[in-house]
Amino acid sequence: MNGAFESTVERFGPPRHHTGRAILAGVDGSDTAMRAAAFAFGMARREGGRLIVAFVCRPTLGPAVAATVELDTATRLYEEIREQIRTTADELEVPVSFLRTFGDPYTALRDTADRSLVDTVVVGASQQAGHRFAGSVATKLIRTGHWPVLVVP
Repeated sequence: MNGAFESTVERFGPPRHHTGRAILAGVDGSDTAMRAAAFAFGMARREGGRLIVAFVCRPTLGPAVAATVELDTATRLYEEIREQIRTTADELEVPVSFLRTFGDPYTALRDTADRSLVDTVVVGASQQAGHRFAGSVATKLIRTGHWPVLVVP
């Protein structure tokens, strides 16, 4: 597992266009995130743009055994999502950059959006009750105010 904590970028679909919109979608395997990715695919296809899909793994601070189990689960989830993204990119002929990174989801998505000069960020709505008080990733991205944020239920 030497490369387990390395960020990666893979490209799927046709070659990237230098024109058209750049759209970022954050995915974590939840139903709302996968609906957000599907919506972002449709946007990119309709507008002749490119899509960046970011899968963010949170670091584990617990005991070594728990961290290993959590990393194995995240790796399996990443592989499943990666295959879905690759297949959809080929079927819809949308140029996709698929990013795997580690850290806080808000920070990772914000930094990716800024570095990639995206026009729109698409994320799924949080289904966690505590986010009404602490704020969800979507709410934090909206408050950043650098780009339009579309939140998919």
